[in-house]
Amino acid sequence: MDLARAINSIERIMRDIEPVVAGILNKAIDGKDINVEESYELFNVEGEEEMNALVMVADMLRKRRVGDYITYVVNRNINFTNVCIKRCGFCAFSRDFREDEGYLLPVEEIVRRAEEAYRFGASEVCIQAGLMPKMNGMLYIDICRAIKKAIPDIHIHAFSPEEIMYGALRAGMSVEEYLKALKDAGLGSIPGTAAEILVQEVRDIISPGRIKVRDWISIIKTAHRLGIPSTSTIMYGHIESSMHKALHLSIIRDVQRETGGFTEFVPLSFVYREAPMYKHGLVNGLRPGPSRDEVIKMHAVARIMLNNYIPNIQVSWVKEGLEMCRMLLNAGANDMGGTLMNESISTAAGSMNGQMLKPREMRALIRSIGRIPVQRDTLYNRLRIFHEEEDHPDPLDMVKDTSIFGSYHELIRLDRFRYKHHFLHKEY
Repeated sequence: MDLARAINSIERIMRDIEPVVAGILNKAIDGKDINVEESYELFNVEGEEEMNALVMVADMLRKRRVGDYITYVVNRNINFTNVCIKRCGFCAFSRDFREDEGYLLPVEEIVRRAEEAYRFGASEVCIQAGLMPKMNGMLYIDICRAIKKAIPDIHIHAFSPEEIMYGALRAGMSVEEYLKALKDAGLGSIPGTAAEILVQEVRDIISPGRIKVRDWISIIKTAHRLGIPSTSTIMYGHIESSMHKALHLSIIRDVQRETGGFTEFVPLSFVYREAPMYKHGLVNGLRPGPSRDEVIKMHAVARIMLNNYIPNIQVSWVKEGLEMCRMLLNAGANDMGGTLMNESISTAAGSMNGQMLKPREMRALIRSIGRIPVQRDTLYNRLRIFHEEEDHPDPLDMVKDTSIFGSYHELIRLDRFRYKHHFLHKEY
């Protein structure tokens, strides 16, 4: 649907919805920022007509901002350890250092996996992990240096603000000094994870002891100031309210106004099945993840609130599944994320959407909704535009047995990477 027809359709449906909601949506159509209270109203829309209006406006803004291109990146996740000193209620990935399922990939294995990914066409490795006790503070720097020595051209997207704060503490350095050292070692960008909900009262319930809101913001701003871009995220569908989500989006927008360092915004549904706070009934009022409408509203409101500042809204196929992704790409989103090759964190929590999506599968999904697939790099530079499907598949498309990349469930059973057998009494 072209923009003129979309506007006509929206104008017709606006006549039949609540005037307050219609006014907010018209404000967004006019290119103006909506405030926290208006975002709250949009999160609370109900009924088919209001939902349709919300989705149509978000999709129209997407088309204005980025056109009909949907991007993806060929990358690999490397979650190199699940041993962690924190006990976040939503995290089913972490293990105590004494548990049999605790694992650690040595630096040489991390490099091997990065080299393998590069051979299969990856332009990025995404590296995140648990916070090991007695960790050598130089470990993250050593990982970056080793990967860059082996593969100078690959982009290292690694270490959340939580990990950076911990690494700096263990290294006896300031956050700024540590980020500079990481950048010098080859770090290209950081994931804006560990955000969950940027409202301290919520964090104190679902993840007591987790990085504070003020520290998350400070580390992100410092990274941006040093020329290290980041993504931004939200994890929702647990105990947060509509106002909490609106406040979170407002914080993300305020940071972006100041720094311009966010490349994308990624809504992440709470995967509840194996999460300790759900499985053991640890938190009152906990929801079993977001409803279908909540997921749609999260992506649509994010587009409307952030559109003037962050052009890219990503869908998480590993959390949402492909059918929901199709819906979200018509509700303001414009990016499919990465191929992943390995996925441990959502899988540990009970996600059943697999650990890899091949480039050809991404392009097929994108074409199924009438859009144009674009392979990008981490910073959204366009590498290939697929106006037509090419005859020659990507190297990753040729992989028949994805088990060659290993899996989370295999990893937690392998003795050679078992933390308590090989690393328990070492500083690593």
